[in-house]
Amino acid sequence: MHLFPDTTARNAQGHLILGGCDTVELAHEYGTPLYVYDKTTLINAVRAYQTALQTHYPGASTVAYAAKAYLCTALAHLWAELGLGLDVVGPGEFEMALRGGMPPERIHLHGNNKPPLLLRRTVAAGIGRIVIDGWHDFERLEALQPPSPIKVWLRLSPGIDVHTHEYRKTGLIDSKFGFPIATGDAEKAVRRALKSPAVELVGLHAHIGSQIFETEPFVACVETLFDFAVRVRDRWGWQPSEVSPGGGWGVAYTPVQEAAPVEPYVAALCKAVVAACRRHNFPLPHLVLEPGRSLVARAGVALYTVGGRKEIPGIRSYLFLDGGLADNPRPALYGAQYTAICANRESVVCDLVTLCGPFCESGDVLARDLLMPPLTVGDLVAVPVSGAYHLSMASTYNGFGRPAVVMVENGKAWPIQQRETVEMLMARDVSNSGVE
Repeated sequence: MHLFPDTTARNAQGHLILGGCDTVELAHEYGTPLYVYDKTTLINAVRAYQTALQTHYPGASTVAYAAKAYLCTALAHLWAELGLGLDVVGPGEFEMALRGGMPPERIHLHGNNKPPLLLRRTVAAGIGRIVIDGWHDFERLEALQPPSPIKVWLRLSPGIDVHTHEYRKTGLIDSKFGFPIATGDAEKAVRRALKSPAVELVGLHAHIGSQIFETEPFVACVETLFDFAVRVRDRWGWQPSEVSPGGGWGVAYTPVQEAAPVEPYVAALCKAVVAACRRHNFPLPHLVLEPGRSLVARAGVALYTVGGRKEIPGIRSYLFLDGGLADNPRPALYGAQYTAICANRESVVCDLVTLCGPFCESGDVLARDLLMPPLTVGDLVAVPVSGAYHLSMASTYNGFGRPAVVMVENGKAWPIQQRETVEMLMARDVSNSGVE
């Protein structure tokens, strides 16, 4: 059960309980597919990061949530209350952050191709930092002619490989992200920033990937950033007052994977920063960590209803659920693996099944060859570790609306995102056929 939220239990009827709420009752009230976020687990995850930073880093520090993992107005409000910063990429993320009460000065704008309108909007709102990811960012910011310089970080590509899926590697030289250090572009970008009247360079940033379980690549990233900072200081007299080695700490998704506590990761990063500053005679910078998945993944559970099954004797038993590829594209995109349990009853009898959804793709498979109780039509299936990248990457494929989302705490549940209806989908369409 280490994959489920901190408040997970079973009641006398064998029903799965999250945040003191019966998931069977939740499914009856809100329908399925349904995503349930446990507020206690979210808070505990934040506190783990904040405590680790306070314990292991003697300088100023901030935990900035990477909104790409999942964001809604309610979550932005919670993060603002807990003192987090927020990383955004798109206009919707930025507006959700503001609507949720996140102070704009605690928001960072990322992205390798920021739209000019988004830059104008965020600058006008007083955004805290803009992360320059390419030469065009300079050009677009300078075109705004801001009344005072905009505080920026430079995103660097440190050339560090990591053990994760190819699509989750972001720190290689051959990457769309950042200025490569090895090619000399990173130094040229520093020079450009120092000369630009539109920006004030205050920090360096890197992000090497996600679902990483070894601390060594993060330590190497920190060392690479500070080695670069030494060259820049010696050449131009500039040094970073803020440093962010990104995020990317992994989480367990299946029972064979052990839980991955964040303290060893944070401790290793902090130790590396302190050691680099002492070695190179730098003052301790403001250290910004940018976790996403590791704050929300385990807090979220997806609930599905069984609609039928298909038996292929000697080959496979398919169990049909009312969700899949459209609300969780990760298995199709990354080959991500999941487990599941029956939420409405317990059983010691096992049945080997493959969970799939209703969508018109053979890749619409949530999990293969799971041992579960024999399930029939109407049974409720719970998939843990569903809090990150499901809803933020969800689509309306085949004309299905995106799921409803509820938050639970101390026996109470409340909706934080409504189910997308057919009427909502149709609202985007223009009825004019174009024919006079």
